[in-house]
Amino acid sequence: MRSILIIFLLLSTYAFSAKVIEQRWQKGETFSEYLADKGIPQSILEKVDEGDSQFFNEIHAGQKFYELVDEQGNILQTLIAINSEMQIQLYRDPKSKEFEFDIIPIEFDTKEYFGKVQVTSILYNDIVEQLGHKMLAARVSYALKKAFNARNFKVGDEVAFYYSQDTRMGTFYGAPHIKSIMIKNRGKEKFISIDEETGRGYDGIHMLEPYTVTSKQKVHYTIGGGKFALPLKYIRITSPFSLRRWHPVLKRYRPHHGVDFGAKRGTPIMAIGDGRVIYAGWMRGYGNVVKIDHGAGVVSLYAHQSKIKAKKGAFVKSGEVIGYVGNTGISSGPHLHLGIYKNRKPVNPMNMISRDSKGKSVLKSIVKYEDVEEVFYKKVLIPNAKENKAKLLEMLKSKESSYVWKDMQEPPKKEDAGNS
Repeated sequence: MRSILIIFLLLSTYAFSAKVIEQRWQKGETFSEYLADKGIPQSILEKVDEGDSQFFNEIHAGQKFYELVDEQGNILQTLIAINSEMQIQLYRDPKSKEFEFDIIPIEFDTKEYFGKVQVTSILYNDIVEQLGHKMLAARVSYALKKAFNARNFKVGDEVAFYYSQDTRMGTFYGAPHIKSIMIKNRGKEKFISIDEETGRGYDGIHMLEPYTVTSKQKVHYTIGGGKFALPLKYIRITSPFSLRRWHPVLKRYRPHHGVDFGAKRGTPIMAIGDGRVIYAGWMRGYGNVVKIDHGAGVVSLYAHQSKIKAKKGAFVKSGEVIGYVGNTGISSGPHLHLGIYKNRKPVNPMNMISRDSKGKSVLKSIVKYEDVEEVFYKKVLIPNAKENKAKLLEMLKSKESSYVWKDMQEPPKKEDAGNS
């Protein structure tokens, strides 16, 4: 609540002179260098908890963030997303004029919109040209992919749709959610219902929903045949991956970009896959850390080690010991924090690891009877299909105007930011 109040005070205090600018993080730029470039005192780093400072390492080149600046281009506030729910906030207090640091929930506005386009060529191009929203064009095209054959469109046909869009700081935030579509093709109207969970469109108000039936069957499988192996011989998960977790030491909500495995101090830590060690040393809140590049944009991180064995630059094999469990850094007890990053974005490690793997175990075939799930499908009503169709009909009858997204604030170039 405090963070939301601060944002409101900042916006209301500087309402007549402030401007929101969308920026992109520069390649190779550190958080400290960003502060220096913007004239923000380095002393603000002293206000940052060691546990929070680990998130500076997860800001990547090209990442979008927002600045609130005054008429002279001086920073009043900076917001940098950590994940889809939390963000770093730097702000200058309107009263004390000193800069403060916090990690707060991401706030955005959700509104409903109406759009209608006339087909002149390809529907995707028509939406972009007539409404100015590429992501909207992509989502409408995806919704119609299996519900309507695009080859049947004729010049002069109309496509209308009802959707919602999140915006943040005057710019798009995420993709739009299509709710209902009407196609007027050769003078005949056809309504397409949308499953809002998947964004897929259906001709009618029903869809096929999968369900499973379990039975005993003979199964052939191998141990250790998954994407990555487990980092410990025996595992006990003490804290799962979470975008918003109550931190046991800091006593605040913070993202948890990894999985914690409880283990005794000194337990050997094994590489989850083949790769090259790109970091082996101290990393503030993470303590002693090893990072391994597995190729294809995948990097694994092993934190809080009591002792590091792997050397930077060395090539390690899956199951090779790279260090030992400890509780260095910000830690409530001995454990291994395992993080996995795909193209610099954190992913849930348990979605990347074979639960059958045992480190360096030998592949072997096993045959036994197990419960096997088979998938079948049943016809179900699409949630909110009738209500969304009624809302779209209401918009059509009222002759509501299409919302043109060309009015959306365009992000300025990096070099123009200081002259705003």
